[in-house]
Amino acid sequence: MSEQNYNENRSTEYHYTGEQLDQTTGYQSGGYQSNAYQTPHQNPKKAKKPLSMGKKWAIVIAMALVFGLVAGSTMVGVNAVGSLVFDREDKTAQLQQTEIAGNAGTTGQTEGNTGTVSEVAANAMPSLVTISTMTVEEMRNFFGGTQQYEVQGAGTGVIVGENDKELLIATNYHVVEGASSLSVGFIDEHSVEAAVKGSDVNNDLAVVAVKLSDIPDDTMEQIKIATIGDSDTLQLGDQVVAIGNALGYGQSVTSGYVSALDRDLTLTYGDGTTIQSTGLIQTDAAINSGNSGGALLNMKGELIGINEAKSSGSSSGASVDNIGFAIPIDKAQGSLQEMMNMETRERVDADQASYIGIRGGDVSSEAIQLYNVPAGVVVTEVVENGPAADAGIDAGDIITELDGRTISGMSQLQQTLEYYAAGEKVDVVIQRSGDNGYEAKTVSITLGAAKDMQNQ
Repeated sequence: MSEQNYNENRSTEYHYTGEQLDQTTGYQSGGYQSNAYQTPHQNPKKAKKPLSMGKKWAIVIAMALVFGLVAGSTMVGVNAVGSLVFDREDKTAQLQQTEIAGNAGTTGQTEGNTGTVSEVAANAMPSLVTISTMTVEEMRNFFGGTQQYEVQGAGTGVIVGENDKELLIATNYHVVEGASSLSVGFIDEHSVEAAVKGSDVNNDLAVVAVKLSDIPDDTMEQIKIATIGDSDTLQLGDQVVAIGNALGYGQSVTSGYVSALDRDLTLTYGDGTTIQSTGLIQTDAAINSGNSGGALLNMKGELIGINEAKSSGSSSGASVDNIGFAIPIDKAQGSLQEMMNMETRERVDADQASYIGIRGGDVSSEAIQLYNVPAGVVVTEVVENGPAADAGIDAGDIITELDGRTISGMSQLQQTLEYYAAGEKVDVVIQRSGDNGYEAKTVSITLGAAKDMQNQ
């Protein structure tokens, strides 16, 4: 049953519900429920049919799938964005850490002043010199007589100081041993004459002096004094650089590592003198003939050793490679300083030649090693009324030093006297045997004229 009313162009259809109409809620109580329709010119909505249970479950499942799809996509998007953001943060942090580490490394290098082998070599080369020597040696000829020959030698030196008149160069004693003349070549290959200022045979060290007046200004602008390092801080495995005049071909550079510390080495010089060199640095950096007297440098470019020798074989006779030795600069520095303070002497003319008035010989290496006899010249005879006799020297005494210069053997004593004129007064250190072993004693000798000795 239906009833139609028109009010303000609206139409209302009532369906019986068994309830009366409530004017406030739009429901009837015991009457009709109304459905409002659009204005007459609009199409009325069709009444919805109740959904079946299957359709309801289908809608629920579809909504669940859509929700899951949307939620999953949302999570994927969130994760992607999060990963992008955090990945950028991680990369930024890594870059910052890398930059900090890089800056720290750069700072360490700046503070430590460490460099590459090429940088160390370039900075040190102006401090290195080549040393060329000429030595007169006597050789027996075919007819049973002797003949003198000039023998050329090569070595290396390191510029370690300068005074008002001289440039001072450290090298090995065996580089300048017995040299009748020597010259020094600088980085620009300019060479000048030089003289032995002092020698320390027991430590295989010598100081060579070059007159500043003999060095051109252009050369002076290119050379420099070596920076002294601290060899006591060396550790096994530290990288080092060796520079020297290998084989006399000119300065060459080798690099290696500290293989051992505090090594001992027995050295035999050209005149037959044997010296036990102790406390050496062992390195696998190549040290060959001509490298002697050159520089062993740390990676800061500091001088930490004076290259001395290469081991060519073991006691068993086996040949060895990559074993070289250098004198630690901390051990050498005191001796070098003493020699640098000495007076540089030149050979005297023949008519001024001097003599000391003894006959003697070298102390044997066996006596040195087995009985702790000092190395030097053992006096076998004292010339009567000669300079040595007047000074109180006796047979059996061992001469170890003359005017502050170490004396290791008879030939070295004779070579040293070539720089002193007759009439000069010098201090001589002798070792005299006593109840407590050998004791050092210093005596003053007024040198005699060599021509007077020949007349005796």
